[in-house]
Amino acid sequence: MSAPTLSIALPTYAAEAPENWRPVVERARAADVAGVDRVLVYDHVVMGENIDAYGRPESGGVRGGRQPTGPDGHWLEPLTVLSYVAALTSTVRLGTNILIAALRRPAVLAKSVATLDVLSGGRVDLGVGIGWQREEYEAAGLDFGARGRLLDDTLEVLRTLWTTQSAAVELPSVRFSGIHMMPKPAQAGGVPLWISGRLNDRVVERLARYGSGWIPWGEDSTDLAASVPRMRDAVAAAGGDGAALQVAGTLPIVRGTDGSVDLPATMAGVPELVAAGVTDFQAQLKIPDDYDEAVAMLAPVVDAFRNATR
Repeated sequence: MSAPTLSIALPTYAAEAPENWRPVVERARAADVAGVDRVLVYDHVVMGENIDAYGRPESGGVRGGRQPTGPDGHWLEPLTVLSYVAALTSTVRLGTNILIAALRRPAVLAKSVATLDVLSGGRVDLGVGIGWQREEYEAAGLDFGARGRLLDDTLEVLRTLWTTQSAAVELPSVRFSGIHMMPKPAQAGGVPLWISGRLNDRVVERLARYGSGWIPWGEDSTDLAASVPRMRDAVAAAGGDGAALQVAGTLPIVRGTDGSVDLPATMAGVPELVAAGVTDFQAQLKIPDDYDEAVAMLAPVVDAFRNATR
Protein backbone atom coordinates (compact mmCIF):
# COMPACT_ATOMS: atom_id res chain seq x y z
CA MET A 1 0.00 0.00 0.00
CA SER A 2 1.24 3.49 -0.81
CA ALA A 3 2.42 6.02 1.78
CA PRO A 4 -0.24 7.78 3.88
CA THR A 5 -1.62 10.98 2.42
CA LEU A 6 -2.59 14.36 3.86
CA SER A 7 -5.81 16.15 2.92
CA ILE A 8 -7.33 19.52 3.75
CA ALA A 9 -10.82 20.90 3.19
CA LEU A 10 -11.63 23.93 1.08
CA PRO A 11 -14.03 26.51 2.59
CA THR A 12 -16.86 25.94 0.12
CA TYR A 13 -19.73 26.67 2.49
CA ALA A 14 -20.59 29.54 4.81
CA ALA A 15 -23.38 30.20 7.28
CA GLU A 16 -23.78 33.69 5.80
CA ALA A 17 -22.77 35.17 2.47
CA PRO A 18 -18.99 35.76 2.51
CA GLU A 19 -17.45 38.93 1.14
CA ASN A 20 -16.00 36.76 -1.63
CA TRP A 21 -14.94 33.17 -2.26
CA ARG A 22 -11.25 33.86 -2.88
CA PRO A 23 -10.18 31.78 0.16
CA VAL A 24 -11.31 28.69 -1.74
CA VAL A 25 -8.88 29.46 -4.54
CA GLU A 26 -6.01 30.65 -2.36
CA ARG A 27 -6.20 27.64 -0.06
CA ALA A 28 -6.21 25.26 -3.03
CA ARG A 29 -3.24 26.98 -4.67
CA ALA A 30 -1.35 27.00 -1.38
CA ALA A 31 -2.06 23.30 -0.81
CA ASP A 32 -0.73 22.53 -4.28
CA VAL A 33 2.53 24.42 -3.72
CA ALA A 34 3.03 23.23 -0.12
CA GLY A 35 2.74 19.57 -1.14
CA VAL A 36 -0.62 18.67 0.41
CA ASP A 37 -1.86 15.48 -1.25
CA ARG A 38 -5.57 16.24 -1.60
CA VAL A 39 -8.11 19.03 -1.28
CA LEU A 40 -11.66 18.09 -0.32
CA VAL A 41 -15.02 19.74 -0.90
CA TYR A 42 -18.47 19.10 0.57
CA ASP A 43 -21.96 18.91 -0.92
CA HIS A 44 -25.46 20.18 -0.42
CA VAL A 45 -27.51 21.00 -3.49
CA VAL A 46 -30.39 22.56 -1.55
CA MET A 47 -31.30 22.81 2.12
CA GLY A 48 -34.58 22.11 3.87
CA GLU A 49 -35.69 23.63 7.14
CA ASN A 50 -35.47 20.46 9.27
CA ILE A 51 -31.79 20.95 10.09
CA ASP A 52 -32.05 18.94 13.32
CA ALA A 53 -32.25 15.75 11.24
CA TYR A 54 -28.45 15.92 10.93
CA GLY A 55 -28.27 14.78 14.56
CA ARG A 56 -30.41 11.68 14.01
CA PRO A 57 -28.61 8.45 13.04
CA GLU A 58 -31.87 6.90 11.83
CA SER A 59 -31.96 9.37 8.95
CA GLY A 60 -28.25 9.06 8.18
CA GLY A 61 -26.92 11.76 10.49
CA VAL A 62 -24.65 11.64 13.52
CA ARG A 63 -26.07 11.46 17.04
CA GLY A 64 -25.68 14.88 18.60
CA GLY A 65 -24.19 16.33 15.40
CA ARG A 66 -24.96 19.86 14.26
CA GLN A 67 -25.28 21.00 10.68
CA PRO A 68 -22.75 23.86 10.14
CA THR A 69 -25.25 26.18 8.47
CA GLY A 70 -28.94 26.95 8.58
CA PRO A 71 -31.33 26.57 5.63
CA ASP A 72 -29.95 29.73 4.02
CA GLY A 73 -26.32 28.67 4.31
CA HIS A 74 -24.25 29.13 1.16
CA TRP A 75 -22.91 25.92 -0.43
CA LEU A 76 -20.87 25.91 -3.62
CA GLU A 77 -21.45 23.02 -6.01
CA PRO A 78 -18.47 20.66 -5.50
CA LEU A 79 -17.72 19.47 -9.04
CA THR A 80 -17.85 23.04 -10.32
CA VAL A 81 -15.41 24.10 -7.60
CA LEU A 82 -13.03 21.25 -8.37
CA SER A 83 -13.11 22.09 -12.08
CA TYR A 84 -12.09 25.65 -11.27
CA VAL A 85 -9.42 24.48 -8.84
CA ALA A 86 -8.04 21.96 -11.35
CA ALA A 87 -7.17 24.79 -13.73
CA LEU A 88 -5.19 26.61 -11.03
CA THR A 89 -3.21 23.65 -9.63
CA SER A 90 -0.94 20.97 -10.99
CA THR A 91 -0.39 18.09 -8.56
CA VAL A 92 -2.85 18.19 -5.65
CA ARG A 93 -5.63 15.62 -5.94
CA LEU A 94 -9.24 16.75 -6.10
CA GLY A 95 -11.72 15.00 -3.82
CA THR A 96 -15.33 15.11 -2.68
CA ASN A 97 -16.07 14.32 0.96
CA ILE A 98 -18.77 13.57 0.18
CA LEU A 99 -20.82 14.00 -3.00
CA ILE A 100 -24.48 13.02 -2.63
CA ALA A 101 -24.12 11.21 -5.92
CA ALA A 102 -27.69 9.94 -6.31
CA LEU A 103 -29.00 13.51 -6.60
CA ARG A 104 -27.34 13.69 -10.04
CA ARG A 105 -28.50 11.73 -13.07
CA PRO A 106 -25.99 8.87 -13.34
CA ALA A 107 -24.94 9.22 -16.98
CA VAL A 108 -24.50 12.99 -16.65
CA LEU A 109 -22.46 12.52 -13.47
CA ALA A 110 -20.29 9.92 -15.21
CA LYS A 111 -19.61 12.37 -18.02
CA SER A 112 -18.89 15.32 -15.71
CA VAL A 113 -16.46 13.41 -13.51
CA ALA A 114 -14.71 11.76 -16.47
CA THR A 115 -14.25 15.18 -18.08
CA LEU A 116 -12.78 16.61 -14.88
CA ASP A 117 -10.43 13.65 -14.54
CA VAL A 118 -9.20 14.02 -18.12
CA LEU A 119 -8.66 17.78 -17.89
CA SER A 120 -6.93 17.53 -14.49
CA GLY A 121 -4.55 14.81 -15.62
CA GLY A 122 -6.15 12.02 -13.57
CA ARG A 123 -6.37 13.75 -10.19
CA VAL A 124 -9.97 13.09 -9.12
CA ASP A 125 -11.14 11.02 -6.13
CA LEU A 126 -14.91 10.72 -5.82
CA GLY A 127 -16.15 10.28 -2.25
CA VAL A 128 -19.85 9.39 -2.21
CA GLY A 129 -22.60 8.86 0.34
CA ILE A 130 -26.37 8.81 0.67
CA GLY A 131 -26.80 11.99 2.70
CA TRP A 132 -29.19 12.61 5.57
CA GLN A 133 -31.67 15.19 4.30
CA ARG A 134 -35.08 14.10 2.99
CA GLU A 135 -35.83 17.52 1.51
CA GLU A 136 -32.79 17.35 -0.75
CA TYR A 137 -34.09 14.20 -2.43
CA GLU A 138 -37.61 15.58 -2.65
CA ALA A 139 -36.34 18.73 -4.37
CA ALA A 140 -34.59 16.51 -6.94
CA GLY A 141 -37.78 14.52 -7.51
CA LEU A 142 -36.35 11.40 -5.85
CA ASP A 143 -37.55 8.99 -3.17
CA PHE A 144 -35.56 9.52 0.04
CA GLY A 145 -36.51 6.04 1.19
CA ALA A 146 -34.85 4.56 -1.90
CA ARG A 147 -31.63 6.56 -1.58
CA GLY A 148 -29.44 3.53 -0.90
CA ARG A 149 -30.64 1.74 -4.02
CA LEU A 150 -30.35 4.95 -6.04
CA LEU A 151 -26.73 5.30 -4.95
CA ASP A 152 -26.01 1.68 -5.83
CA ASP A 153 -27.53 2.17 -9.28
CA THR A 154 -25.53 5.38 -9.76
CA LEU A 155 -22.26 3.66 -8.88
CA GLU A 156 -23.01 0.81 -11.27
CA VAL A 157 -23.65 3.28 -14.09
CA LEU A 158 -20.45 5.19 -13.31
CA ARG A 159 -18.30 2.10 -13.31
CA THR A 160 -19.93 0.69 -16.44
CA LEU A 161 -19.67 3.87 -18.51
CA TRP A 162 -16.10 4.51 -17.36
CA THR A 163 -14.83 1.05 -18.25
CA THR A 164 -16.99 -0.35 -21.08
CA GLN A 165 -16.92 0.66 -24.73
CA SER A 166 -20.46 -0.45 -25.53
CA ALA A 167 -22.21 -0.19 -22.19
CA ALA A 168 -25.38 -1.83 -20.94
CA VAL A 169 -27.10 -1.82 -17.54
CA GLU A 170 -30.39 -3.26 -16.33
CA LEU A 171 -31.24 -1.65 -12.99
CA PRO A 172 -34.40 -0.68 -11.11
CA SER A 173 -33.93 3.03 -11.80
CA VAL A 174 -32.12 3.06 -15.15
CA ARG A 175 -31.59 0.73 -18.09
CA PHE A 176 -29.80 1.10 -21.40
CA SER A 177 -27.71 -0.86 -23.90
CA GLY A 178 -25.29 -0.09 -26.71
CA ILE A 179 -24.29 3.19 -25.07
CA HIS A 180 -20.91 4.81 -25.70
CA MET A 181 -19.42 7.51 -23.47
CA MET A 182 -16.10 9.09 -24.34
CA PRO A 183 -13.67 10.17 -23.15
CA LYS A 184 -13.09 7.66 -20.40
CA PRO A 185 -11.42 8.95 -17.21
CA ALA A 186 -7.66 9.39 -17.39
CA GLN A 187 -7.18 6.97 -14.49
CA ALA A 188 -7.13 3.34 -15.53
CA GLY A 189 -10.24 1.57 -14.33
CA GLY A 190 -12.06 4.84 -13.74
CA VAL A 191 -12.05 7.48 -11.02
CA PRO A 192 -11.43 5.96 -7.55
CA LEU A 193 -14.63 5.73 -5.51
CA TRP A 194 -14.47 6.37 -1.78
CA ILE A 195 -17.58 5.02 -0.07
CA SER A 196 -18.85 6.81 3.03
CA GLY A 197 -21.05 5.25 5.67
CA ARG A 198 -21.47 3.16 8.76
CA LEU A 199 -20.56 -0.51 8.47
CA ASN A 200 -23.91 -2.00 7.55
CA ASP A 201 -24.61 -4.63 4.90
CA ARG A 202 -25.32 -2.09 2.16
CA VAL A 203 -22.14 -0.10 2.76
CA VAL A 204 -20.05 -3.29 2.91
CA GLU A 205 -21.53 -4.41 -0.41
CA ARG A 206 -20.71 -1.03 -1.99
CA LEU A 207 -17.16 -1.22 -0.71
CA ALA A 208 -16.75 -4.74 -2.05
CA ARG A 209 -18.17 -3.92 -5.49
CA TYR A 210 -16.97 -0.38 -6.12
CA GLY A 211 -14.73 0.93 -3.38
CA SER A 212 -11.17 2.18 -3.56
CA GLY A 213 -11.51 3.65 -0.08
CA TRP A 214 -13.77 3.94 2.95
CA ILE A 215 -14.82 7.18 4.64
CA PRO A 216 -16.01 6.02 8.09
CA TRP A 217 -19.12 7.70 9.45
CA GLY A 218 -20.75 8.05 12.82
CA GLU A 219 -19.58 5.76 15.58
CA ASP A 220 -17.35 3.84 13.15
CA SER A 221 -15.17 6.93 12.76
CA THR A 222 -14.43 7.23 16.48
CA ASP A 223 -12.73 3.87 17.08
CA LEU A 224 -10.83 3.07 13.92
CA ALA A 225 -8.63 0.46 15.61
CA ALA A 226 -11.80 -1.62 15.94
CA SER A 227 -13.82 -0.57 12.90
CA VAL A 228 -11.11 -0.87 10.23
CA PRO A 229 -10.41 -4.60 10.86
CA ARG A 230 -14.16 -5.22 10.94
CA MET A 231 -14.50 -3.42 7.62
CA ARG A 232 -11.69 -5.38 5.99
CA ASP A 233 -13.10 -8.71 7.19
CA ALA A 234 -16.65 -7.84 6.14
CA VAL A 235 -15.56 -6.67 2.68
CA ALA A 236 -13.51 -9.84 2.17
CA ALA A 237 -16.51 -11.94 3.19
CA ALA A 238 -18.59 -10.03 0.62
CA GLY A 239 -16.13 -10.93 -2.12
CA GLY A 240 -14.05 -7.75 -2.20
CA ASP A 241 -10.42 -7.02 -1.41
CA GLY A 242 -10.73 -5.54 2.06
CA ALA A 243 -6.98 -5.39 2.58
CA ALA A 244 -6.53 -3.08 -0.44
CA LEU A 245 -9.02 -0.42 0.62
CA GLN A 246 -7.82 3.04 1.63
CA VAL A 247 -9.26 4.51 4.85
CA ALA A 248 -9.92 8.15 5.71
CA GLY A 249 -9.24 9.42 9.22
CA THR A 250 -8.71 12.70 11.04
CA LEU A 251 -5.29 14.10 11.85
CA PRO A 252 -5.35 14.57 15.67
CA ILE A 253 -4.49 18.26 15.95
CA VAL A 254 -2.82 19.27 19.24
CA ARG A 255 -2.56 22.95 20.07
CA GLY A 256 -0.22 24.82 22.37
CA THR A 257 -1.29 27.27 25.04
CA ASP A 258 -1.24 30.09 22.47
CA GLY A 259 -3.62 28.20 20.19
CA SER A 260 -1.04 27.39 17.53
CA VAL A 261 -0.58 23.85 16.22
CA ASP A 262 1.96 21.85 18.22
CA LEU A 263 3.45 19.89 15.33
CA PRO A 264 5.54 17.37 17.32
CA ALA A 265 2.60 16.53 19.58
CA THR A 266 0.21 16.37 16.64
CA MET A 267 2.40 14.04 14.62
CA ALA A 268 3.06 11.83 17.64
CA GLY A 269 -0.45 10.47 17.23
CA VAL A 270 -0.02 9.58 13.56
CA PRO A 271 1.85 6.22 13.80
CA GLU A 272 -0.88 4.72 15.98
CA LEU A 273 -3.52 5.67 13.44
CA VAL A 274 -1.40 4.32 10.58
CA ALA A 275 -1.14 1.05 12.51
CA ALA A 276 -4.93 1.11 12.89
CA GLY A 277 -5.27 1.31 9.11
CA VAL A 278 -5.72 5.01 8.32
CA THR A 279 -4.22 5.88 4.94
CA ASP A 280 -5.56 9.40 4.36
CA PHE A 281 -5.33 11.97 7.15
CA GLN A 282 -7.73 14.90 6.97
CA ALA A 283 -6.22 17.92 8.73
CA GLN A 284 -8.81 20.29 10.16
CA LEU A 285 -6.68 23.42 10.28
CA LYS A 286 -7.46 27.12 10.42
CA ILE A 287 -5.66 28.16 7.26
CA PRO A 288 -5.05 31.86 6.43
CA ASP A 289 -6.98 33.32 3.53
CA ASP A 290 -3.84 34.93 2.13
CA TYR A 291 -1.96 32.68 -0.31
CA ASP A 292 1.58 33.38 0.95
CA GLU A 293 0.55 33.01 4.58
CA ALA A 294 -1.26 29.76 3.77
CA VAL A 295 1.82 28.31 2.07
CA ALA A 296 3.98 29.34 5.03
CA MET A 297 1.61 27.58 7.40
CA LEU A 298 1.00 24.41 5.38
CA ALA A 299 4.57 23.65 4.30
CA PRO A 300 5.84 22.78 7.82
CA VAL A 301 2.74 20.66 8.44
CA VAL A 302 3.42 18.68 5.27
CA ASP A 303 7.10 18.22 6.16
CA ALA A 304 6.24 17.06 9.68
CA PHE A 305 3.63 14.66 8.31
CA ARG A 306 6.09 13.15 5.83
CA ASN A 307 8.62 12.61 8.62
CA ALA A 308 5.97 10.96 10.80
CA THR A 309 4.87 8.55 8.06
CA ARG A 310 8.21 7.44 6.65
